[in-house]
Amino acid sequence: MRHVQDTVSTPDGSCPVSLFVPDTCEPVPGVVMYPDVGGFRPTFQEMAATLAGFGYAVLLPDMYYRHRGYAPFSLPSAFTDPGERARMMALGDSLIPDMMASDADAYFDYLSTRAELRDNRFGVCGYCRGGRVSMIVAGRCPDRVAAVASFHGSQLAADSPNSPHLLASRMRAKVYVAAADNDELFPPQQAATLRRALTAAGVDHTIETYAAEHGFAVADNPGYDADAARRHWDALRDFFGSTLGAQPGNTG
Repeated sequence: MRHVQDTVSTPDGSCPVSLFVPDTCEPVPGVVMYPDVGGFRPTFQEMAATLAGFGYAVLLPDMYYRHRGYAPFSLPSAFTDPGERARMMALGDSLIPDMMASDADAYFDYLSTRAELRDNRFGVCGYCRGGRVSMIVAGRCPDRVAAVASFHGSQLAADSPNSPHLLASRMRAKVYVAAADNDELFPPQQAATLRRALTAAGVDHTIETYAAEHGFAVADNPGYDADAARRHWDALRDFFGSTLGAQPGNTG
């Protein structure tokens, strides 16, 4: 496994990224992994490395790079400390769809320059708020995204002009959504709305609900569930294996 720390030039500045590439002589598909609202941190570097082990070049961006010098968050204390929670949510809210799309184009351009990569269409995956980002990127950059996966994604079909489900008609990617059980950030009504939108648009999709709380896939999240996390890795391995073409591996 190779780990490259680099920066990607975007219209708004320089975004620090981590790139994880498996040890192979053959070019591999590329994936952008979007973290939850807690942002770029060691937990997600470990997750990106795990996904790379399945046969992908995985780029993990610091989504909050526009806020130079911000202090990283430590979960779960960031959820229990009112000041830290407010700061974290403010950073998350600052990332608007136009930024998501322009950043994604820059990430894809960067990946396209790497000799380790094959193809010019990519996978994207995200967690919690990053799941929402992934879905918006799939709709805003349809010619570049072949597969999108969201795990306990938030507000995927909200009553908002920026809701991801409103981009369904633009999506060309295959979609996998894993919802959390009793998740107020993506309740059953939103799941039904998203399913209707994707079906009407003719998007190949799967929407499942895991018997676990919001945050089930992320080890430092208060809702982490080891069984659901293993299920998520199996699902992600199989989903990207069928859409991006890497040979499925195992989670060890």
